[in-house]
Amino acid sequence: MNDATPVKKGRKFDQVLDGARSVFMADGYEGASVDAIARAAGVSKATLYSYFTDKRLLFMEVAKAECCAQMEGADIVLCDMARPREVLTTAGHRIVDFMTSEFGQSIFRMCVAESDRFPELGREFYETGPKLLQARMVAYLRDAAAKGQLVIEDFELAADQFHELCKSTLFPELIFGIRKSVSAEDKARVIDGAVETFLARYGVPGQV
Repeated sequence: MNDATPVKKGRKFDQVLDGARSVFMADGYEGASVDAIARAAGVSKATLYSYFTDKRLLFMEVAKAECCAQMEGADIVLCDMARPREVLTTAGHRIVDFMTSEFGQSIFRMCVAESDRFPELGREFYETGPKLLQARMVAYLRDAAAKGQLVIEDFELAADQFHELCKSTLFPELIFGIRKSVSAEDKARVIDGAVETFLARYGVPGQV
C-alpha cells in the first residue's frame, strides 16, 4: 500500500492495535501472523484488513501510538519553567524508562532484524519517535540558552549527546542479554551521571 494512504479509523480500531501490540511484542515483526493478531484482538481477519491492508502499516501504527504517548509526556517536561537540572533529570527518566521498557527494546530489535528487507520500518519509526523527541529537546535547549542557563553552539549535537548519555550501560546490557531487569537505583545512577556530565559541558554556573 502507498504510504500516503490514510489509515481507516473505526469502532474496533483501538482493539486491533492492542491485539497487534501484544503479538508484535511476543513474536517480533516477522513472526507475527495476521491470524494471531486477529485472535489477540478478538476480531475477524476481514475486520483487521478493513483497517490495515498490510502488516507493515499495522506495525507502524502501533509504534506511532506508543511514540505519541511518549511525545505528550515530553512536551510537558520540556516546556517546564524549572531550571535545567530538574528538567533534564525528568526528561532523563522518561528516556530511560522507554529504552528499558519491553516495548522500547522490542521495537529496537525488530527494526534491526528487519532492516535489510524492510529498511522503511526503522526509518519510519525514527521519523515518528526519536527524531520528534530530538526536535523537542532542541527547542528546550535553545530556550534555556536564550535565558543564559546553558551555553551551546550545536543544539542538535547536544540533544543527541544527552540522549546517548542516558543510554549508557543499561540499554546495551539489556539488548545483549547481559541483564534481564533494571532497578530504580540503576536508572537513577545513569540519569544522574548523564545530567551531571551534560551540565558540566554546557551549564552556566549558578544558573542550572
